[in-house]
Amino acid sequence: MGEEKDMMETQAYGSWPSPIDAALAAAHDGSPATVGFVGDEAWWTEPRPAEGGRRALVRRRRDGTEESVLPEPWNVRSRVMEYGGRSWAGAEGPDGPLVVFANFADQRLYAYAPDTPAAVPRPLTPLSDVGGGLRYIDPCVHLDRGEVWCVLEEFTGEGPTDVRRVAVAVPLDGSAAGDRAAVRELSDDRHRFITGPRLSPDGARVAWIAWDHPRMPWDGTELLVADVRADGTFCSPRVFAGGPEESVAQVEWAPDGRLLFASDRTGWWNLYRGDAAVGGDGIPVCPREEEFGGPLWQVGSGWFAPLDSGLVAVVHGKGATALGVLDPETGEVVDAAGPWTEWAATVAVNGTRAVGVAASPRSAYEVVELDTSTGRARVIGAAHDDPVDTAYYPEPRIRTFSGPAGREVHAHIYPPHHPACVAPDEELPPYVVWVHGGPTSRSPLVLDLEIAYFTSRGIGVAEVNYGGSTGYGRAYRNRLREQWGIVDVEDCAAVALALADEGTADRGRLAIRGGSAGGWTSAASLTTTNVYACGTIIYPVLDLTEWAAGGTHDFESRYLDSMIGPFDEVPTRYVERSPAEHADRVSVPFLLLQGLDDVICPPEQAERFVSELEGRGVPHAYIAFEGEGHGFRRADTLIRALEAELALYAQVFRLKLAGAAPTLELSK
Repeated sequence: MGEEKDMMETQAYGSWPSPIDAALAAAHDGSPATVGFVGDEAWWTEPRPAEGGRRALVRRRRDGTEESVLPEPWNVRSRVMEYGGRSWAGAEGPDGPLVVFANFADQRLYAYAPDTPAAVPRPLTPLSDVGGGLRYIDPCVHLDRGEVWCVLEEFTGEGPTDVRRVAVAVPLDGSAAGDRAAVRELSDDRHRFITGPRLSPDGARVAWIAWDHPRMPWDGTELLVADVRADGTFCSPRVFAGGPEESVAQVEWAPDGRLLFASDRTGWWNLYRGDAAVGGDGIPVCPREEEFGGPLWQVGSGWFAPLDSGLVAVVHGKGATALGVLDPETGEVVDAAGPWTEWAATVAVNGTRAVGVAASPRSAYEVVELDTSTGRARVIGAAHDDPVDTAYYPEPRIRTFSGPAGREVHAHIYPPHHPACVAPDEELPPYVVWVHGGPTSRSPLVLDLEIAYFTSRGIGVAEVNYGGSTGYGRAYRNRLREQWGIVDVEDCAAVALALADEGTADRGRLAIRGGSAGGWTSAASLTTTNVYACGTIIYPVLDLTEWAAGGTHDFESRYLDSMIGPFDEVPTRYVERSPAEHADRVSVPFLLLQGLDDVICPPEQAERFVSELEGRGVPHAYIAFEGEGHGFRRADTLIRALEAELALYAQVFRLKLAGAAPTLELSK
């Protein structure tokens, strides 16, 4: 080891040359999602940053080749609840594959039979000029009924909360393309939020998940079961499981007609089974202190799928660390072998095959198929291909730190890493704390070239799964109740200071960055602590009072009831914790990045925050991006944002970047 170090070049942290530039990181941004089967073919969606950030639909043909199904500008993405979710479904029809998908530009459902002559997508649903229009999510194609069953989100006015959601049947013949009345409503359920209906194998019953404000789906949901009339409409709905303090995250029907669902009634999302004809609330099939479900940010997310054999393909772990096969009779789980350590919330089955999306610290997300009869797993799509020498990849460490009052704080630490460079012995590296969004979410331990962009140059990264993050049980998740802006800020600071105290990081060169709720935590950290020398704030929440007064979309419009407290009861708390109310407390440089089409965290908040700092002598930069919403998707945006962030750290930490250094003009 000593000889190897002697052969390496000694250069200051931040000055190491790296082949991982912003364009390379942008080209590999995003991951495949929403896997499914059309006949016996596996299909999924993939991001296309270089094509305006659209999501393409991809199939794996029987001969093993991959094919993009829809050309530009088709964009398979729904805006239901703004975060979307399962936006397509397919079935094997008499003329080959038939897929139904939501197109982002107009939010209409389209049907497409790609193997028929001169095939073009044909609209199934009408347009609407009211509010955000008519939107559809979580479709299921019923060829025998000639319909698509899904969730309709319909705006009834121009306000962000003037919206209703209902289960509907859309005719496959296109008769509803110009007639809203032809979109048949299946239920008179009055819940504000619902998932798509799942039809039992015998067609006699249907199940779905629902919840209402002020609850979020990870707080409490209800699993509803109803009978199905001859015309397909639902009758006699009843609550099978769930409640105000029980989150049912997914429901499916087993081949034998029993219900399978994921509930956190014990403090962990575990799998349960029940008989809808008999009633009751289900019995556990594999009780463990780990998760078999997750937060329902996107409608149609799935962590399990029942196989014809009666076994169940499951994504599970402390987080979502494995794909396995569960025997619900014995509770035994056999996991797939392979290098993957993180699985996305999507899984589909066909015969003995299970398909999911998986990644690891050495590989980005790719489509993986498990043969449940042999246990063999293999990559079948979006295969990871190392764009640079893997010696430039970071080598993360899973750490648990001690936060205030001795509480555990989980984190992933990515030290600076370079195959040919080391820093002088007396120098400690700069570190950036990365804060995930949500906040009810988590940072997965996977290869991310954005992280490698920094670590390969000599800048460490610390991803903090602060109190409130998912994957560690409900009690850990509930730490953030009424404590947003407190626990998240404290936990991030605890990790940053611990790294400095142990000699891992330079105390004078700590930064914080995050987007959405992570942007909130970053901004709140800059206004309430003196831990960081600078920060990057990305499409953030900044003004809680405005958010509570209708300044965001419907889905999260009551989120703050649990994160802060009901506004009517604690209005001063909203003011006290809002970074927008305390911009004058910011004393260190920062970069603020914002999409101008963002309806979740509108740009008005960012613009006001910046205006409050004009003339105060605090160096800062504000970059707004046309055509970007909540979450950047376009390659040019991703490149500009990443280079601006590096330029901020270079100025504040006095780094001598190798090669052509990106520039950033800081105003005062």
